[in-house]
Amino acid sequence: MTAFDTSTASDTLPVTQRTQIKRQPQRGNYDRALIHQILDEALICYVGFVVDAQPFVIPTAYGRVGDQLYIHGSPASRMLRTLKEQVAVCVTVTLLDGLVLARSAFHHSMNYRSVVVFGNATVVDDPTEKLMALQAFTEHVMPDRWAAVRPPTPQELAGTLVLALPLQEASAKVRTGPPKDDADDYALPVWAGELPLRLTPLSPIPDPQLPSSIEVPTHVQHYGRPSIGVAK
Repeated sequence: MTAFDTSTASDTLPVTQRTQIKRQPQRGNYDRALIHQILDEALICYVGFVVDAQPFVIPTAYGRVGDQLYIHGSPASRMLRTLKEQVAVCVTVTLLDGLVLARSAFHHSMNYRSVVVFGNATVVDDPTEKLMALQAFTEHVMPDRWAAVRPPTPQELAGTLVLALPLQEASAKVRTGPPKDDADDYALPVWAGELPLRLTPLSPIPDPQLPSSIEVPTHVQHYGRPSIGVAK
């Protein structure tokens, strides 16, 4: 959960024609808490939309506050200028948990957790909500960072476009576990199994203009994504 959402709700979202998992439906999940958790652990979302019959997919940062997903950027951004007209969008995130190595080339796969969100994004004009969204962006990328840095000035706030997308039509899809080989292939002398993958931070590199007296803060030294583990 984010710092702005302490709920423990585990209700499920309604299944719609757009969110219904059709391929590998057993991997589909509509649990609201799981969808929130995957969104909170991932860092980048991909926003898909159509302009003049041309499809676009743009990667961007985001933040979540309760059942609202916030997307931000420059008012000059083509994506945000288009989305503020409340066109339909599709937002996706994916967490790669591991490589699944089978005995046959055909059955190689990946373990993952993903979320797809559909809806219409709206512009956030209220200054209080806009500031809360910017705080959510910052805390989503680096927890405890907001309190350590200078907050946005009125000019910076005015120069940032924030869009809200309700988490009302969304689904998760999860794959876990070992490879699923054909029965005859289990006798092959080929190593098979899972190679887990994790996003791991390296040592911080200070800004060359940073005074040597300023130490690396605790929230940077002990940075890590809010992993919930792999859902079963």
